[in-house]
Amino acid sequence: MTPNAPLTEERLHQLASKIKILLMDVDGVLTDGRLYFVPDSTGKMVETKAFDSQDGIALRWLNWYDIKTGVISGRDSPATIERAQQVKMTWIFQGNIEKIPLFEQIMQESQASPDEVAYVGDDLTDVVIMRRVGLSFATANARPEVKSSASAVTAAHGGSGAIREVVELLLKSRGIWEEILKKYEVTA
Repeated sequence: MTPNAPLTEERLHQLASKIKILLMDVDGVLTDGRLYFVPDSTGKMVETKAFDSQDGIALRWLNWYDIKTGVISGRDSPATIERAQQVKMTWIFQGNIEKIPLFEQIMQESQASPDEVAYVGDDLTDVVIMRRVGLSFATANARPEVKSSASAVTAAHGGSGAIREVVELLLKSRGIWEEILKKYEVTA
């Protein structure tokens, strides 16, 4: 992960240690951005997506430490609902390219302050939220304008571990990562 100037690595960890909510886009963040259309048993075309399993377990870890998660996506997809429910997301918003009202709803429901929220995005519609949160991330495959608007850019692409990278930063910044390693009997 690379912080954007003037943000330093130390300041990135300070900001990350305060995060109580992780919000994200879906296509290009939780997935690689590709949409697959396949016929169902009646011949009707349905959309499917591929999600990264390591992102999934990382999102579950956040639940253990009461860090809420959610998606705000411009597309409607049953696959997104299924994945969000599997990883116990608190908020699932789809079909909205105007994301500010949904962000404001989350802020009101959660009673969190913007500096306690992180957001991960990859496209122009994400920048409006990235500018309103305490910490923002662009995936490695994000548009250049989004990368320059983010606090930091992940080394991983969306759908290939970008969310895992962000979650590990959040947990390490809180001093929790060692607990995770110990739980799985991993020695550093």
